[in-house]
This record gives sequence, C-alpha cells and structure tokens, in this order.
Amino acid sequence: MAIRSSRDASVDPWQREDFATSLRALDRAVTTQRAYNADMNDFVDWAATQGVTSPPDVSRRVLRAYLAMMHTRGDERSSVARRRASLRHYFRWAVERQLLASDPTARVSAPQPHTALPSIVVREQLDALLEAPWGDDPWALRDRAVCEILYGAGLRVSELCSLTLASIDWREGVIRVIGKGRKERIVPLHEQGLEAIRCWRDLGRGLVMTASSPVDALFFNKRGATLGARDVRRLLDKRVLSGHVHPHALRHTYATHLLEGGADLRVVQELLGHESLTTTQLYTHVSKARLQAIHRTTHPRG
Repeated sequence: MAIRSSRDASVDPWQREDFATSLRALDRAVTTQRAYNADMNDFVDWAATQGVTSPPDVSRRVLRAYLAMMHTRGDERSSVARRRASLRHYFRWAVERQLLASDPTARVSAPQPHTALPSIVVREQLDALLEAPWGDDPWALRDRAVCEILYGAGLRVSELCSLTLASIDWREGVIRVIGKGRKERIVPLHEQGLEAIRCWRDLGRGLVMTASSPVDALFFNKRGATLGARDVRRLLDKRVLSGHVHPHALRHTYATHLLEGGADLRVVQELLGHESLTTTQLYTHVSKARLQAIHRTTHPRG
C-alpha cells in the first residue's frame, strides 16, 4: 500500500511507511488501513502549511486547530470523528516507537457522529426475498442462499463474502464467521437457510465456477470471482420487487426480530459480533420505536 509523503520517504520524520507496516501486522481490515493512511497523509500535508513538520511539533493546540479547520470547511461529523480516531491510533503508535514523549491526542475531543436508528426491512420485502418463487437456475439458487444467510444469521456483507465451503458446519447447523479484527464466532442458521446453501452448493456452484475461481470460496459472482459487496447489493436490487434494500438492513432486521422475540441482549451481541454492548443496545431503541409506531396507527387513542 503506497504511502504518499510531502518529503522523500527515506527521511520522512513521520515514519508513515512503518506505521502502514504496523497496521498490516495487526491484520487490520484493508479498508481501515486505507483510511488510516489517507487520514495521516492529509494531516501531514495540512500540518506542513502550519510549520509543523514532525511528531514532536504536534500539540493539542495544533490538533484542535486541525479539527476546527475540518468543521469550518463543512466536513461531516462522522468524517471528523474518524480522522480523530486515525490520529489517536497513529500517535499512540508513535509514543510506543519513541518518536515523541507523550500522546497529544489525549483529551482532544471531536464531535460525535449522529447516531441514526438502523432501518429494517418491512414484511412485504422480506416475503418477496424469501418466499417468492425465484426459479432453479444457478444464480437464483445463489441469491436465495445469500439472502437466507444475511437475514437468517445476521452476517455483515464482508463476512458473507469471505465464507468458504469449510465455514458451514452441517452437523451442528452453524456458520463459522470471521468478523472484525479476525475474530471468529459461531452463528446458528435455521434449516431453511442450510437447505438453501446446500442447493446452491450441489446444484448451482459447480456450474458457474471458472478455471480461475477460488476452489474454497462459497459464493461467486458472474465472472467466477469471489462474491463482492457490490455484487450483493446488485442481487438484492434485482430480487426486491419494489423499493431498495441495503444488505446491512437485513442484519438490522435480524437483530431487531431476535430482540422482539425475547432474545437476551448479550446473546444478540455475541451473535452479531459486537465488541461493545452499547452498539447492540441501539436495536432496543428500534424495537421501541416500532412498537410506538404500531400503537399510534392501531390504537383508537393512538
């Protein structure tokens, strides 16, 4: 992954090449590595315009000025918060490498991103996805299996796309999922979902493989390559009869329906692979909001 520098890379006082190497060593997601490196490049370029040319020159005042500059130019709150997180990670690393004595990002706050309630898929759209007849051609078998997993196991799209044949434990009826931070978790899947995967594996998968297809990947796109996030979005747009369903909305719906059915919050946290219970608690607000909406539209005094 190339790191752009305002100076020659061999004498970069920020040691961004080494920072990028440390991210790879931690097995950070590629998208996270790309964001952290890009954020550092942007900060270093801005800092140079302020006469700040190395880590020891960075103070809390400098960082606050940088955050204020992003706010002034109209950056989204979520973008500002993400760049602050990138800088915090970098400066903690820099302290460990003894590039500076203390972490200047300590006690430097950034605006918290707006927390929007996750959208869920309405019943009519779920029925269109999971109950309507799709046919028995290979792509129909693949699409049904994909949708059964997204709603039936609540996987992230990246997790679904990285599934292999060995990810499915047929005897136990579970999926072994590699989530964020390369952490593995075990997620049960209902029999209908397992049957959909089995049909795809036995009746469709072999027909669409090419000589260059990865032999262990569970799902392929129409070029025979490993299924990607864009492929999943396209297949959902094709299969939903009306409106648009984002793949992540199926994960939201999975979590919401579990909680509405009485599942324990910590069980849902484990199934979703959330590190923080606070993230999972967002779905309790979704459930309450739905109950309030139903009450308002159905009760005589609503």
